[in-house]
Amino acid sequence: MKKSALLAAPALALAAVALPATPAAADSWSFQAELAPVNGSTAAGSAVVDVTGQEATVTVEVAGAPALFQGAPYPHAQHIHIGGQGVCAPPTADADGDGVVSSMEGEPWTGGIGTSLTTSGDTSPASAVAIDRFPAGDAYTYQRTFPVDAATLTALQNGTAVVNVHGADPAALSAAAQAKVNPMAPDLPLASDVPVACGVLAAAQMAVPDGPADTGVETAGTASSANGLVGTAVLGMLALGAAAVGLRRRAAAGR
Repeated sequence: MKKSALLAAPALALAAVALPATPAAADSWSFQAELAPVNGSTAAGSAVVDVTGQEATVTVEVAGAPALFQGAPYPHAQHIHIGGQGVCAPPTADADGDGVVSSMEGEPWTGGIGTSLTTSGDTSPASAVAIDRFPAGDAYTYQRTFPVDAATLTALQNGTAVVNVHGADPAALSAAAQAKVNPMAPDLPLASDVPVACGVLAAAQMAVPDGPADTGVETAGTASSANGLVGTAVLGMLALGAAAVGLRRRAAAGR
């Protein structure tokens, strides 16, 4: 019994210094897009979508957009489009030849509306033309956190999510375009539907950590605490093993 207990002691010493497991962090992703002018506009900016679990924090910065609409700050509808080719619509998408690519004409490229980037309330496609809940003016910074739906998250992850900022200057459109209405809100002119900036959301580059790259080999500087614990265990195992060997030799000599 004594011999078995001595032989088992080194294994018990090693088990005593097992490091506690740390909980896994929630799944998180980051996506970003550079918003470039489209339809002859001067609007440009950027969009960032940070996703953690089931929530997205969306930040959109825009400058150079039309400032006024009917004498008031111009509300610029903005959406994440999904289900298309995952690219901004080219000028050749102007099927009716009125000089601009409307949202409907661009849908085969950008896809339909997945998320409405409203300032409050609903963010579904049902709020696509909720002009009282979109940022307004020629320059703005938008940020909001809300639950992200599965379809939008899938489009983000497979690289086919596109951000469109809408609201062109009516006076800058052709006569044919000025005579048309917004197909989703007939009481508004087509200009309110026309995209003025567009960008494809792509996975953001991972930040490079400070210090040397992780090669999988721990050094004294990177794992001193863990090494100290393991070193203590090894020394304990050697001491206990040596004691066990000594006792066995003395027992054999006494026979």
